Amino acid sequence: MRFDRFSQKQLLAMRWWALDDYRNCDALICDGAVRSGKTLSMSLGFVCWAMACFDGRSFAICGKTITSLERNLVRPLLQVLEDTGFSCVFSASRHYVDVKALGHTGRFYLFGGKDEGSAALIQGMTLCGVLFDETALMPRSFVEQALARCSVAGAKLWFNCNPSHPYHWFYREWILQAQEKRVLYLHFTMDDNPSLSESVKERYRRMYAGVFYDRFVLGKWTASEGLVYPMFRKGCHVVKRVPECRRYVISCDYGTVNPTSMGLWGECGGTWYRLREYYYDARREGLSRTDEEHYRGLETLAGDLKIDCVVVDPSAASFIACIASHKKFRVQKAKNDVLMGIRQVSDALQKNLLRIHEGCEDILREFTQYCWNESAVGDAPKKEHDHAMDDMRYFVSTVLCGKQGDAFAVLSVTRQSGGHPA
Repeated sequence: MRFDRFSQKQLLAMRWWALDDYRNCDALICDGAVRSGKTLSMSLGFVCWAMACFDGRSFAICGKTITSLERNLVRPLLQVLEDTGFSCVFSASRHYVDVKALGHTGRFYLFGGKDEGSAALIQGMTLCGVLFDETALMPRSFVEQALARCSVAGAKLWFNCNPSHPYHWFYREWILQAQEKRVLYLHFTMDDNPSLSESVKERYRRMYAGVFYDRFVLGKWTASEGLVYPMFRKGCHVVKRVPECRRYVISCDYGTVNPTSMGLWGECGGTWYRLREYYYDARREGLSRTDEEHYRGLETLAGDLKIDCVVVDPSAASFIACIASHKKFRVQKAKNDVLMGIRQVSDALQKNLLRIHEGCEDILREFTQYCWNESAVGDAPKKEHDHAMDDMRYFVSTVLCGKQGDAFAVLSVTRQSGGHPA
């Protein structure tokens, strides 16, 4: 991997520990826009610092998950290090990298901080330094446990993240208190990455809207407010006619007292169309429906079409069992990370991968009513006008969604015969 040049901010992220002006700093924080070059420059600086200042000691590199950490940080970093003359041995099964350079050796352990239980993974270690990639996505308990492991004299802390909401503990207790904690704080934009062309930067600006534009393009720690999907436009996303589709999926948000919403989705040329829907509001109708009655609604929605799978709210155990008992449809439990799902739906709308038939009145109504809860501490949509929104989110997260991160891909749903819950 070759670089023509680094920006001044990238160079500072790599070399701050060796500069007289920052020798008294205990930590570095790099935040800001996506694709701004902060991750690679910071991680390269972390390894160079470790090799220059210590010999035969241990360090940690932490991400949301081991898989995302290896894909997004470790493998690109190893390529750069090896091209630069470092000797690196990566033990993928044991999750560490041994590095030799400048006559020194060091071992870099890899950890995933995906939930509160992850803190136990790093407990008891002694480290000379730790680098956190996507700090804002990790639980506080994991981050603080890792910090407590850095008890060696001269240890330093390295934090990298994209912004979240302004009530986030890391923003309030580290970024806002950077001076008191003796932290060098560097805020990155895409202009700080000289390897990005103007056309690429413009493409990223088109990818996001609303709160996600503020955070991932402008790099702001901004509060969510207003409509959840401000990028939805009737002139763009609503159609009167749909083309012939080659495969079909049904998504379902199940309710007993709350409404049950199901959407029939058909795919043509990489675009998914919501062809028709089933929406039953027990409060409005004054009568609840049984699982069997909802199942008959599901069959009517499907008609004579061959349905690849029915993606269902994972908490709807009785309805999942009901569908499976009829052995007609394959059931798939939906992924239900709300904020990640909202971001994925936003991406799909921005990239024009979703279209809604004008006859789907309930989802069209909810698009105009589904709002962020501005009184919540952190990001949370209001729990109202969200049933068709939820069934759409289940569909996008489970069927349309590709891998984690900024990449977004249309994945094929494997056709299966027979009815077996997935």
